Amino acid sequence: MKRLLVLFIILTSFVGGVFLLRANPVLADDMTEKQAEIEALKAKLTEIQGQKQTLSKTIDYLNTKIQLTQKQISASEAEIAGLEEEVLALSGKIVILDSNLEKLSALLVNRIHSTYIKAVSTQPMYLFLTSDGFSDFLKRYKYLRVGQKHDKEVMFTLEQARTNFDEQKQMKEKKQADLEIANKKLVSQKSSLDQQQREKQTLLQVTKNDEKKYQSDLAQAMAELDAIQGIIAGMGTETEVKQVNEGDAIASIISGASACSSGTHLHFEVHKDQRRINPAEILSSKSIVWDNKPDGTFGFSGSWRWPIDEPVRITQGYGMTFYAGTLRYYGGSPHTGIDMVNDNGNNTIKSVKAGKLFRGGIACGKGTLRYVRVQQDSGYDAYYLHVNY
Repeated sequence: MKRLLVLFIILTSFVGGVFLLRANPVLADDMTEKQAEIEALKAKLTEIQGQKQTLSKTIDYLNTKIQLTQKQISASEAEIAGLEEEVLALSGKIVILDSNLEKLSALLVNRIHSTYIKAVSTQPMYLFLTSDGFSDFLKRYKYLRVGQKHDKEVMFTLEQARTNFDEQKQMKEKKQADLEIANKKLVSQKSSLDQQQREKQTLLQVTKNDEKKYQSDLAQAMAELDAIQGIIAGMGTETEVKQVNEGDAIASIISGASACSSGTHLHFEVHKDQRRINPAEILSSKSIVWDNKPDGTFGFSGSWRWPIDEPVRITQGYGMTFYAGTLRYYGGSPHTGIDMVNDNGNNTIKSVKAGKLFRGGIACGKGTLRYVRVQQDSGYDAYYLHVNY
């Protein structure tokens, strides 16, 4: 009976809330402070984006992005530490509660079994007949009622404790799921930080930390974008040449700088029914080298041959690339094609598909941007820019 009473008191306290996890006020304050710093850095990024585009502002923007990611990593690490502490605490509490539940259940079963065996002797009429007078009967009957009430309370507490035990297990499972999500987020944030630090290094290498060079490159990129848009709109001067087959040589990449180009590369772009197509969707899978790793986040899933022979190095990818997104060379617009070179110096350009060959040019900067276009019967137009023909 004493053991049953002790376990009853313990379980009553557990059900009463001892097992509820309490927030760590120090950790909560730290997380609040970190979140405030994160929001401040986000606001600074927005402010910088609205300012005049200069090299110093671009560097400031990258530095702020790096600081923001570092703060997010710190917040994630603190969150993970808190979750790990909660999971550990829950594990310990579940073990203790499970052990005491098992003991109390066993004792309660024995008590109920004993009560059942003595059922006849605890009937009121039996007590009355076997008592030494009415006063003795009242005492024994009162004791019986107290015992029955106590048994009911223990059974009720046991049921509450079982419910609490299940809730603790569910809470632990949820915390473990939250912990897994937080760890994945941390891995992603660390990857982003590595990328941002590489972007800053690339920025300083490309611009040589020279404001004049940056502004010159920026103006050249915007001029190239305007020229490409003009070509697509039919504003270039074109001449129809002949019908070509897939794999036919149609031009060569200009070696060195040319109109709106700071160095040797082919700009390859595809349109269908006046809609720009991501070349990665149509070019076949190939082992390639990326100049800027941030651009190399996609593969090639099409069936078309490539316009240049291997080994292929991509100097700029498609879409919001390092130059388009980080350096903002195109005024916030994406890069509309893929820039590539052959690392063996083979500058021959081949038609990716059969079609009608056109040669053309359009004013760009202080020169003429020369290109060829192959018009296919299927509605595709493939453009090859910065070329000799």
